[in-house]
Amino acid sequence: THRNSIDLSFRDPLGPVPELTIDFSARKDLHSQMRESSREAARGVKKRFEKLRGSLNERARRLFAASEAVAFGHGGITMVAAATGIAPSTIGKGIAELRKLETGWVPPWGPNRVRCPGAGRKKTTQSDPTVLDDLRRLVEDTTRGDPESALLWTARSLRNLEQELKKRDHQVGKNLIAKLLKELGYSLQANRKKQEGAQHPDRNAQFENINEKVRVQHESGGPALSVDTKKKENVGNYKNTGRELRPKGEPEDVNVYDFVDPELGKVAPYGVFDLAKNEAWVSVGVSHDTGEFAVHAIRLWWQKMGKAIYAHAATLLIIADGGGSNGYRLRLWKLELQKLADEIGKPISVSHLPPGTSKWNKIEHRLFSFITKNWRGKPLITHQVIVNLIASTTTKTGLQVRCELDPRSYAKGRRVTDNELAAVNLVPDNFHGEWNYTIFPTNDSEAIA
Repeated sequence: THRNSIDLSFRDPLGPVPELTIDFSARKDLHSQMRESSREAARGVKKRFEKLRGSLNERARRLFAASEAVAFGHGGITMVAAATGIAPSTIGKGIAELRKLETGWVPPWGPNRVRCPGAGRKKTTQSDPTVLDDLRRLVEDTTRGDPESALLWTARSLRNLEQELKKRDHQVGKNLIAKLLKELGYSLQANRKKQEGAQHPDRNAQFENINEKVRVQHESGGPALSVDTKKKENVGNYKNTGRELRPKGEPEDVNVYDFVDPELGKVAPYGVFDLAKNEAWVSVGVSHDTGEFAVHAIRLWWQKMGKAIYAHAATLLIIADGGGSNGYRLRLWKLELQKLADEIGKPISVSHLPPGTSKWNKIEHRLFSFITKNWRGKPLITHQVIVNLIASTTTKTGLQVRCELDPRSYAKGRRVTDNELAAVNLVPDNFHGEWNYTIFPTNDSEAIA
């Protein structure tokens, strides 16, 4: 015997038999070549599969693997299964389907379906027909406020819903619950400010009355002013809502807590918006938001802006909310308006928005909203910063804003006696005199008469 051959010579009683030698070296080289060829083919299949796998559905992957296995020949199923990770049984089904397609066979369920009807895992709603009803009951009970609901006082998160359904022997996950909720017509929604309380029966009539007064005032060349106090703001290095452009990864650092700075305190911006001129005056108050502060802001508007434009106007028209420092029940508001009317020598007509409609005030949409946009993401660190940010607010329609700090101190809880209120030269309108009235100068004999 030799290393690569076997000597099979033996003696035979009938006569000599020639030697028979089998050479295995050629066979070994052939096997090595076949193994290397198989490995190279597997690498090619894997490379092609990785390029296409993202765009192949289940049926396309099956047919791809089957075509590669058929092209390789004997041992192709094993090679392709190792290269792609697809089960050999799946590749065998794909080969059978390929052979059918070669004969002109067309799937009865259509060429676009991945599986034949009835194939694949059953839907959870079919294998567990009560899961949808239980999920609906869980969500609806919390929506309607059922006191015995398991989730009435907790967040209806997917995790909590999953736990409650598993207690009812449903094997579901968060992804499936999200799909079932969508099927039931549920989605994540925030609270919506819509309920304004009981509406006054003359709400619409008051709006029509205000619109008509503004129209007449503009036609006569007089000012129609929308007034209100903007939300109070902390002064200091506090977070301000919104985002502003800065270098990536370098947000502006602000205080963690919003405790009021004892030295800087808060500010109350009071706005006076001229509806016709698209101009505004804002007094930034550092004291209390009182009726005296509100009227003084109107006085500053007249001195700084209005007097030069409306010196010959017959009257001033003010549109205000029904509450706050300019509310129709506030005695101090009316008393201070009387002082202002005496100073400028002109009647001041006031119309209040109906209760629960403060968001309809023009100044909210045409001034305050743009101030908020202008200072978004900027900490209001000082009074001067606030004044500058408000004064630099502009719009595409040409809004111009003047702003000053009002350092005066206004006493809170100031009382107005009945005698002081009786001295106010106020004449109510025929339509809702509590909402619509005119305050004449004290020496106006016609008004007194």
